[in-house]
This record gives sequence, structure tokens and C-alpha cells, in this order.
Amino acid sequence: MSFPKLNKPSHLLATFFGIGLLKPAPGTWSSLAAALLWYFLDFLHPHTYVILPIFILCAWLVCIKADQDSESKDNSFIVIDEVAGMLVALSLIYHEAILYFFAFLLFRLFDIFKPWPISWVDKNVKGGLGILLDDLIAGLLAGGIIFGILTNI
Repeated sequence: MSFPKLNKPSHLLATFFGIGLLKPAPGTWSSLAAALLWYFLDFLHPHTYVILPIFILCAWLVCIKADQDSESKDNSFIVIDEVAGMLVALSLIYHEAILYFFAFLLFRLFDIFKPWPISWVDKNVKGGLGILLDDLIAGLLAGGIIFGILTNI
């Protein structure tokens, strides 16, 4: 099967409604879209701890299906994992544009350069879980660092 087919729900979600088709750097575009979406949907923030786990579970299922349909491991079109990781980072920080900007930068650096433990997960965890887990860890690190800095100031 040719990937992606946007008329297929799992492919539409895997590409985060087509953002994964943007070139260059579809992961960066999807991370930016996630940050902007989360920032402007601030009414969702009180419900983060309900919405985020549901989104992550859905992202995991979408990554499993998209991975099965794709010829390559972690196809660059699959960006719902970047969206989930970015949302994890944002859920750990205050709702302020400058903090979102720094969370975005840190998340992208961690996702691109993959320091340990992200690199270990990227090499050793396969399938849909592997596609998603490295980005969730990158999000935890990015958001955790910003949260740690802010709580120690």
C-alpha cells in the first residue's frame, strides 16, 4: 500500500491532517502546529490530564496502524508522535507564549539529536510504540527542564 492515503482515517491522523506532508521538516511543522493549537485552545488546559492521555492512546494506535501500512520504520509522514510529544512538553509548563517557544525549541532539539534515553528508545523499541515513545520522552525532557528552571528561580 502506498503511504499516505489521506482518505484513510489512520493516515489522515498519522499526518496530523496533512501537516506531515509539508516539506522540509514535517516534524517541525507538526510540532509548531501542536504548539499553536494548544496555545489558542487555552480553554482545554484545565482538562489536560484527561485530554492528553486519551490523545496519547489514540496516537499510539494510529502509529501502530501507520507503521503497518508504511514501508519504512517511522516514516517521515507520521507526525502524530511529534504532536503528542509537543503536547506533553506544553502540559508541564505555564500557558505563556515565551515558554511555549522555548518548549518548542528544546523539544525539536531533543527529537532531532536524540540524546540518551531517547536514542536508546529509538534504536531498541520497534513498531508503533517505538515511533511514539521517543517523542514522549523528548516532550518530558523539554517540558521538565523548563518547569525545573522556573520552579528554581
